[in-house]
Parts: sequence; C-alpha cells; structure tokens
Amino acid sequence: MFAIVQRRYWYFGLSLLVIVPGLIALALWGLPPSIDFTGGTLLQVQFPQAQAQHPVDITQVRQVYAQNGFGDATIQTSGTDTAIVRSKPLDQNQQQTILTQLQAIYGPGNIMSAETVGPSVGAEVAQRAAGAVGLAAVGILVYITYAFRKADHPFRYGVAAIVAMLHDVLVVIGTAAILGHFISGWEVDSLFLTALLTVIAFSVHDTIVVFDRIRENVLLHRRMEYETVVNHSIVQTLDRSINTQLTVMLTLLSLALFGGTTVRHFVVTLLIGVLSGTYSSIFNAAPILVVWEKREWMNLFRPKKAATA
Repeated sequence: MFAIVQRRYWYFGLSLLVIVPGLIALALWGLPPSIDFTGGTLLQVQFPQAQAQHPVDITQVRQVYAQNGFGDATIQTSGTDTAIVRSKPLDQNQQQTILTQLQAIYGPGNIMSAETVGPSVGAEVAQRAAGAVGLAAVGILVYITYAFRKADHPFRYGVAAIVAMLHDVLVVIGTAAILGHFISGWEVDSLFLTALLTVIAFSVHDTIVVFDRIRENVLLHRRMEYETVVNHSIVQTLDRSINTQLTVMLTLLSLALFGGTTVRHFVVTLLIGVLSGTYSSIFNAAPILVVWEKREWMNLFRPKKAATA
C-alpha cells in the first residue's frame, strides 16, 4: 500500500533540502554560543514593584548595559518584574553599578542569581560535548552490530543507524545556526547539548524498532525480495513510530507554548530533533539498507529494476 522504499531517493533528496541550508548557515554564521562556551556572566534581577503598568523593558535594560560598556548583552524578561541578562564577565562592582541604575528605573530590586563562567571552562565544555557525541556514535555502532549479530551483515545495521542519527544531528545544529542568526537571544548552551543527546537517543531507539522487524521478516520471508521485505517492515511499524513520537511532540509543543522562556529554547530544539528523528527512522535508515544490499552506488545511485518473474 505504501511504496516507501521504492521512493527512497525522493526522501533522500528531501533530507538534503533540509540539511544543506543549515550547513550553509553554519559555515556563514556559525552557532551562537552562550556564556557556557564563551565565558561571561548570567545575571537574573528581579524588581518586585515592577507591575503591568511599568514592566521591565528589554530596551531600557539594554541601554543601562550599553552605558556600562556591555552593549552586546543578550536580554530576556520573565513575567513583568524579572530580567535575565547574558553578557561578558562582570565583577561584583559592575554588577552592583548596573543594579543601582536599574533600581532608579524600576524601584528596589535584588539579584536572584549571578553565574560567571571563564573562557577556559567554556572551551573545555565544548570539547567534552563533541567528545560525548562522538563516543555515543561509536557506542551505538558497536551495540547495534552486536545486537544484530545473528542477522546477515549486522555491521550494515549499525552504519545505517549512525547515518540516520547524523542526519538528525545536522538538522538540529543547522536549525540552531539559522535561528541564532535571525532570532535575537537564541543561543547554544549546555541545555542544547542535553537536547542533542536526547534526540540521538530517540532517533536510534525508533530506528532499532524498524530494524528488528526487518530482521524478523527476513527470516520469515526468505524468498521475498529484500526491498519488499524492508518496505513491508516499515509499514508494519509505521503506526507505532508515528503514535509514539506524536505523543512526545504534543507534550513538547505544550511546553514550548506554555512552559516559559527559560526552557523554550531547550524544548524547541527537542521538538525539531524528535520530528527529524521520526522522519529519518522511517524514510532514511531502512532505505539505506536497501541501497547497500543492491550496491546501487555502482550504478550512480539509480535503483535497479526488479527482475522479471
């Protein structure tokens, strides 16, 4: 009923259509790093007397920071009485000076939290993050190869899962580069890495479910063409994949709309990654097995015609 594998190159092309703009944005603008990586101070200031008639205004807070030489600060508000500001490192005197100037506008206030990260710590976090993603990829490859050791060519299953996983990683990173350029305040922080690793887990989990059904059907239908078996297996797991991921996506959508600004970037990143993971598990991972089985790269990646009965 659903000729998914037969149209695999359409789906591969759609993946490229999504990934390439993100890679271009990544090359041109790079990722917008937060103070977790570049070093700086995250200051959260609350003014209890700031009411709806005179709420904390981003423009006014930015002017105060600019007067003190921190015009490139990233500013967000939470409710009507709280400002969350990321800037270059501030010492205690600078923090107190900025607080005093803001109190002159909004009345008495206090610093709820002040976190300062040095550039060396930020560089170490970035290196460890890249190492974590690489280690996860290697671990997934080894595990899937071992888990499918009784199937023909188990290494292929591991490689296909990694390719689908990298698809999702590139989608998430490319989207972050685009959003960071066009949306003020969109930054890549430690929560972004948490979301990225979670996306990897979701993607590989769904891919393994499809691969496991392929392994079962290959043993049951030994005389059936491999491409037909793979397509049949995808269709059998289609309802399960969509229902599971749709439940997660609806929950994330609710959090993105009503969860507040502090977790919005994290939730949106997860939402993009889960959507990409669902797509890659169905339309990329399993079709890659067919391409490998038929060695279609030997024929300029054109699908071989089925043999006449």
